[in-house]
Amino acid sequence: MKKKVFLPLILALFAIIGFMPQAHADDQTSSDEFRVGMEAAYAPFNWTQTSPGPHTVELSKQKYVGGYDVSIAQIIADKLGKKLVVVPTQWDGLVPALQSGKIDAIIAGMSPTEERRKQIDFTDPYYESQFVVIVQKDGKYGKAKSLSDLEGAKITAQLNTLHYDLIDQIPGVKKQQAQKDFSAMRVALASGVIDGYVSERPEGITATNVNKKLTMLEFPEGQGFKAAAEDVQTAIGLRKGDPDAAKINEILSTISSEERTKLMDQAVKEQPTATEDEQTGLIGTFKQIIQQYWKLFLSGAALTLFIAIFSTIAGTIIGLLVGVFRTLPDSENPVARFFQKVFNWFLSIYIEVFRGTPMMVQAMVIFYGLALAFQIDLNRTVAALLIVSVNTGAYMSEIVRGGIFAVDKGQFEAAQAIGMNHRQTMMKVVLPQVLRNILPAIGNETVINIKDTAVLSVISVTDLFFAGSVASGTNLQFFPTFTIIGIIYLIMTITATKLLRLFEKRIDGPDSYIKMDDVLEGQEK
Repeated sequence: MKKKVFLPLILALFAIIGFMPQAHADDQTSSDEFRVGMEAAYAPFNWTQTSPGPHTVELSKQKYVGGYDVSIAQIIADKLGKKLVVVPTQWDGLVPALQSGKIDAIIAGMSPTEERRKQIDFTDPYYESQFVVIVQKDGKYGKAKSLSDLEGAKITAQLNTLHYDLIDQIPGVKKQQAQKDFSAMRVALASGVIDGYVSERPEGITATNVNKKLTMLEFPEGQGFKAAAEDVQTAIGLRKGDPDAAKINEILSTISSEERTKLMDQAVKEQPTATEDEQTGLIGTFKQIIQQYWKLFLSGAALTLFIAIFSTIAGTIIGLLVGVFRTLPDSENPVARFFQKVFNWFLSIYIEVFRGTPMMVQAMVIFYGLALAFQIDLNRTVAALLIVSVNTGAYMSEIVRGGIFAVDKGQFEAAQAIGMNHRQTMMKVVLPQVLRNILPAIGNETVINIKDTAVLSVISVTDLFFAGSVASGTNLQFFPTFTIIGIIYLIMTITATKLLRLFEKRIDGPDSYIKMDDVLEGQEK
C-alpha cells in the first residue's frame, strides 16, 4: 500500500482522538473522591450542559452536570472532606455500578423501596415528593381530577421504578409496557402512543414548563395514588454496610427543609432548556439545540468513530488469526493434534457466544460482571473497545474462514509443489487474496460498528447516542435533537462507505476502473 493511502487515515484517526472527551474521573478510583452515580438527564434532579453554571460540576472540558442531586452531593462531599466526582450512569446500571465499586453512592432521585433495600442500603430521605400523571393538556384526560377519571387511558412509567407499579391503582387503566427513561415516555406521549405517564412533581414541573402542550395532573387527598411514606421519599443509595452511612445521615440532618426547598427551586430555575415557540419555530429550535450542544455532539461523534474504527481494525486482526487457525490442517503429532482440537473447540464457543447474544448483554456482563466477580475495574472506553472488538472478531473470523475456502485448491497444491509450507502459502498466496475479497465485509462491519456503539449507552459510554439522550433529557426536544443525531450518524456512515470504496479502488489500481470506450467497443462487436 502506498504511503499516500495510509497518511490520510492516520491523520483522520489523530483528529478523531483530538476531539474525543478527556478521560473522566469516574474511570479512576481514589479514597479522596466521593463518586456519585446519576443519569445526568433527569431534570431538575440532574442534567448535563455544555457550559459551566453557578452550581455545576465539571465532567470534562465540554460537559458539566447540575441539578438538585448535584447540590446535595456537593454538600455531602464537602463535609466528608472529599472531591465530588459525578459518574453519568444509565438508570438500569446504577445499582450494578454501586455494587461493583465503580461509584460510592447513588444520588439520582431514587426511592428506597423494599425491593431495592434487598440489594443496597439507603440513607435517610433527602427529598419528599408527590406522584403525578403527565398528559396532553388538550387531550381526552387533560381535565382529569382523580384516578378514576383516567379509566381507559394508556399509561406507562419508567422501567424498574415504583411509578410503574402505581399504574395498577388506576381503575380500568390500559397499562402499557414500561419504558427505559423519561425521554422515551415524553416522545411516546407527544406522538400519541400513550395517553400519559406516572412521574413525580419536580419532573412534572420541568416537563410542563418546557412543553406547553403538556399538563401535570395533581390529585387532591384521597383521589390520588396511595403509597407508603418511603415511596414518596428520595434517598441516597449506598453499598451494604457502607461505613460512611452514619456520617452521611448526620450531614443530611443539618440540611433544613427550607434549604432543600430552596435548592429544588434553584434547580428548576437554572436547568437549561430549548423551547419551540412562535418566535423561534422549528428551524430556530434546531439552531438553538446545535448552538447549545454542538460540543457535546462533536465529542460523542468523535468517540463513536474512534470506537468503530479501532474495533473494526482489531476485530479484523482477531478474525484473521482465528480464521487462519481454524483452517490449519490436522497436526501429525497426536499431542499437538489434541491441543489443536481443544483450542478449536474453545474458538467455536467464542464465536457462537458472541454471535448468538446481543452486544448490549455482552456489555453488561463484561463491564459490570468483571468488576463484581473478579474486581476488575475497566475504564468505560477501554471496555467499549474490548466489547466491540471481540464481537467484531467473532463475525470476521467466519468471514475470513469463508474467504480462505473460496481460494481455489489448485493454488494450495501449486504452492506445495514449489516447496512452500502452510505458513508461507497462507502469507504469500492465500491471505493477500482473502484480504482483498473481504474488504466489502470490513466496510460493512465499520458501518455496523458506527451504529452499534449506541448500545454501549447501557454502560454509560458517552458516545453520540448517549450525548443525544442527555441533551433531549434536559431540553425535552426529542424530535429535533434526535433528528440532528440521526443526520450526524448518516454523515459518518456515508463518509465511511465512500472512503472504504476509494480504498478498494486504490488497492486494485487503474485496472479496476471501467472505461466507457471499452464498453462502447464491446457493444459494437
